[in-house]
Amino acid sequence: MQLGIISAPAVENFKRAKEKGLDFIELCINEGNNVEEFYQSRNELFNNKNKYVVNVQSIGRWKSLRIDEKGKVLDEELEKCFQLIDVASELECPNFVSGCNYVEELSYFENCSAAIDLISQLIDYAKPKGVKVSSYNCRKVNFVHNPVAWKLVHGHLNELGIKFDPSHSRYFGGDYLQETMDWGHRFNHVHLKGSMIINGERVDDPPVGLDQTDWKTFISLLRVKGYTGGLSIEPHSPVWKGELGEQGIDYTISYMRELLFLK
Repeated sequence: MQLGIISAPAVENFKRAKEKGLDFIELCINEGNNVEEFYQSRNELFNNKNKYVVNVQSIGRWKSLRIDEKGKVLDEELEKCFQLIDVASELECPNFVSGCNYVEELSYFENCSAAIDLISQLIDYAKPKGVKVSSYNCRKVNFVHNPVAWKLVHGHLNELGIKFDPSHSRYFGGDYLQETMDWGHRFNHVHLKGSMIINGERVDDPPVGLDQTDWKTFISLLRVKGYTGGLSIEPHSPVWKGELGEQGIDYTISYMRELLFLK
């Protein structure tokens, strides 16, 4: 397993990752980000990757609508995903991560059918380029985030992986260890984000190692499932910012290095 961090696609973030001894950065080009501008920067990204010897492990897109009210794939959004897959391929990045919005006017079965249509097109486009496609278990403009959806969508699409984050399962009443036990063989990428729940309420997303997640068991279970992919730190707390935030990141790196026997 390799250790990395979610970052913006800027040269200073490749340098920062290198200084912290990380293997990779992850790039999230979400709704509101300029996909064309990102696509045009791919040569610069490739040069920065080689200069600092820091890989790009995953490129993802969150929060965008991909299916219209009739259950049809939105061509403009599909083309943006294709562009991101192109960048991933050129950077030798193995993962592209996508969600799929839920359309209230349609039945659950129709939504799953629409998701399968969308993701099938992404897989068909990405596979010849050496890029794997994964859903994500975040709930932001996405319904393919739990075992019920996975049984239908992933059960139909054998080549579709999962980007997994234990915090999303915890915050929505799931069992992240059972989900890993049942579906860990499909994990292509993992986010490291802390979670803290007090009296049933989400309080904060503190640094990994300073939260309530059983990371020791989780990492051991990933080994049971044969997981060898990336572990991507996701700083997400409104409390751990500035100097405190950097201290939290450094703590998480040290904590995870110990669990991964990298010290």
